[in-house]
Amino acid sequence: MSNHLTPELLIRAYSVGLFPMAESHDDPTLYWIDPEWRGILPLDGFHVPRSLRRVVRRGDFTIRVDSDFSGTIAACAATTDNREETWINASIREAYCRLHQMGCAHSIEAWQDGELVGGLYGVSLGQAFFGESMFSRATNASKVALVHLVALMRQGGYQLLDTQFVNDHLKQFGVVEISREKYRAKLANALTGRASLAFEADQASIDAVLYKAAYPAKP
Repeated sequence: MSNHLTPELLIRAYSVGLFPMAESHDDPTLYWIDPEWRGILPLDGFHVPRSLRRVVRRGDFTIRVDSDFSGTIAACAATTDNREETWINASIREAYCRLHQMGCAHSIEAWQDGELVGGLYGVSLGQAFFGESMFSRATNASKVALVHLVALMRQGGYQLLDTQFVNDHLKQFGVVEISREKYRAKLANALTGRASLAFEADQASIDAVLYKAAYPAKP
């Protein structure tokens, strides 16, 4: 339990499988979380529902990377009619914005008619990306951002997409739950390599994700 968060501390924590959370957006106290069971989204087993594949192909949203990180994390931290509380407090917002300035935190954003309407943010270390939170002000906006994140990760040489927990929203995309020990082994392996997140997913990478989702390999 700590209230003092720095980019350097965050990097050390993520490298051993820890991440911070607050009880609520206005509670200054931070807790370090190390789940016994961890959610990960296999890049080769990513499932895109048919209706969402149509939305991606229609190009309903303009997807940008890192054009408004502070706006993305602020939207993820905000309460709404459907989300009365969040775990992102002011200390977390400030620390992750500093981490973004160092090039270790990124936002995948969905824009429509010149407005930021959805997206997600996370931390990138080695060949691992740690998804933190997402928001949506337009139907399917955050889901399309997630599709682009997977395409960018496949394109950039990533191995591990950490979702931290498993929930009903993520289950539709093929998230799986693994033990803390298996997660740490995957994390250690991912941290030995290098990957890069481009500012735009090429069409071939997006098409590959959608094709693999539509025609998964048979066991």
